[in-house]
Amino acid sequence: MASDSVTTASLQPIATTSELADVCRRMAKFPFITIDTEFLRETTYYPLLCVAQMASPDEAVVVDALAPGIDLAPFFALMADDKVMKVFHAARQDIEIVWHAAELIPHPIFDTQVAAMVLGYGDSISYDQLVQRITGDALDKSHRFTDWTRRPLSEAQLRYAISDVTHLRDVYTTLLEDLERRGRADWVEDEMRILTSPETYRMEPDNAWQRLKTRVRKPKELAVLIEVAAWREREAQSRDVPRSRVLKDEVIGDIAVQGPTTIEKLKNLRSLPKGFERSRWGEAIVAAVVRGLERDTKTLPLQTRNQPAVNGAAVVELLKVLLRMISERHHVAAKVIATVDDLERIAGDDEADVPALTGWRRELFGEKALALKHGKLALAIEKGRVATVERA
Repeated sequence: MASDSVTTASLQPIATTSELADVCRRMAKFPFITIDTEFLRETTYYPLLCVAQMASPDEAVVVDALAPGIDLAPFFALMADDKVMKVFHAARQDIEIVWHAAELIPHPIFDTQVAAMVLGYGDSISYDQLVQRITGDALDKSHRFTDWTRRPLSEAQLRYAISDVTHLRDVYTTLLEDLERRGRADWVEDEMRILTSPETYRMEPDNAWQRLKTRVRKPKELAVLIEVAAWREREAQSRDVPRSRVLKDEVIGDIAVQGPTTIEKLKNLRSLPKGFERSRWGEAIVAAVVRGLERDTKTLPLQTRNQPAVNGAAVVELLKVLLRMISERHHVAAKVIATVDDLERIAGDDEADVPALTGWRRELFGEKALALKHGKLALAIEKGRVATVERA
């Protein structure tokens, strides 16, 4: 499919508010537009929007978000126009940028990566792989890691940006037709509700500990982890620097386990950068540790993953086999049906609050998972393939 053949694609970036307003007015007349963004966040906490590219069925443009004096209000108004479907691939970061810049969530939206997972293209398929499979075109990804803050933007950069949104139109229309033919459009809508919830993008310091993969076993360790992670989050936000620039994840885990209540004890942590305890942050970390240790453990969030069921590991392994079987049989990515965390929680609780036990996922997988767990369903090999067998 030759996306560019039906499109007027401008290689002159939109650099003024009036130009942007005109483009957005034209695009608002169509039922859908495709969108992508280029941003920088290697040195900042909040993503810096550098470029936004958009395409309607009629045209494709690149918006220079860093152009002097440009007001992105028309772009944000288009993002909020509920008469126009906004199509992204792997939308979360693009939506986060809009949320941070304008405190709004684009709606309605369609995420082609999610749709591809629902249709069996694999777990979290990349954009270039999806374009290759649907259109047969091979995208030039040589500018994927280019510096989008440098000006002027080169012709090669602009062509790269344009191609992302023009091919996305063909991907969208193909996936949409397939979803409707297979009766799975509702499955994608469920996922879009998560992506369009402000809770998905609010970066509350008190919830920062949930991002950490560090495991803690004792309630007091969890309390310290929560306090130190919250301190790091507030510090990163106020300085607008990446979290790791303030304190690395493994150091927070070490602090949670060791619980240093003095500068001297903090100094003894091997994971802490040399001399860090003498900085102005040393006292702040010790204070966070003390707050954690003084916290009433009854106020701590429940850690369901630390409450395994009897023979829980074996049950989880069986559930993994069932999940893979159902994923392959119905051509749905396993990841979009259930996560390992879902399986662990189902193994321990029949009424676990997980997506795998609600809606279409429960019908497809959840009911069978519970039946397998309670011996009402067995797994067998038939003609070289895993199959389910109902038990009396």
